[in-house]
Amino acid sequence: MVPIPRRGGLVFQVTVLYNQPEDPASFDEHYDGVHAPLAATIPGLERYTVSRPGPGPDGSKPPYHLVAVMEYESEAAYGAGMSTPEGRATRADLANFATAGVTVMAGPAGSVV
Repeated sequence: MVPIPRRGGLVFQVTVLYNQPEDPASFDEHYDGVHAPLAATIPGLERYTVSRPGPGPDGSKPPYHLVAVMEYESEAAYGAGMSTPEGRATRADLANFATAGVTVMAGPAGSVV
């Protein structure tokens, strides 16, 4: 499937899936108070959204505690941003709170609707 370009073309999207932490309150406190503000300073970041999935239709706990989606103009802009002090600090901060594991997926994305 080829992504459908948004107005102005495709973006480079990075989706970060955070596994369920042992201490959700501690995770949220660090993410909201430290990590998200730090990530928001990465040069080239155009859009940054966060969601906390709720239970599935059967009431089961979701596999991820938090999903972050970041968008950049291009893969080159993402690479440049992550090579800055802000990008390196954001990546290094994961060890301070994401101890249950994190999955990062990245690639071109466009709007369908």
